[in-house]
Amino acid sequence: MRRLALLISLPLLISLPLLVAGCSDGDNKATFADGAAPSAGASGSVDPSAGDKALSGNTRAICDQATRTTTSFGEAYIADLKIKIDAASQGTAAANEAQQKIERDVSNFSEALAQMGKLADNKALKAALTQMSKQVKVLKGDVTKINADKMSDLTATLDKACGKS
Repeated sequence: MRRLALLISLPLLISLPLLVAGCSDGDNKATFADGAAPSAGASGSVDPSAGDKALSGNTRAICDQATRTTTSFGEAYIADLKIKIDAASQGTAAANEAQQKIERDVSNFSEALAQMGKLADNKALKAALTQMSKQVKVLKGDVTKINADKMSDLTATLDKACGKS
């Protein structure tokens, strides 16, 4: 039954990168871990990296980073779901491992959005990134929680804050 739910949800998931990425120029080929989220120091506090300093207060750079990060996340999420579908026939351990990877990727993406929001000086951009982070976080890898309309609205808000609408 779960496999059927995944297969039914697949068309929506295929469109996820488009919904989340907004108006990408198509030239952004960054990886998911291309510096969007700052590294945590030994104390667990956030340690600003050189990439964070370059983004801090730079609306254009933050918007570009958000586009690259969301595009990469969408691609990774689709690949993760394929792994999950394939793992379903390989037993419980493989299925659990696939689900954990999805949950980790969703959590990392949510954190990256939140960190970019903290770096933004532009109030509209900060609000859009923070709201996207919260909405993505509630997914926790559960494809049944994806609301295409809500994701589209959030993307439109981010696009507007970035001057893309």
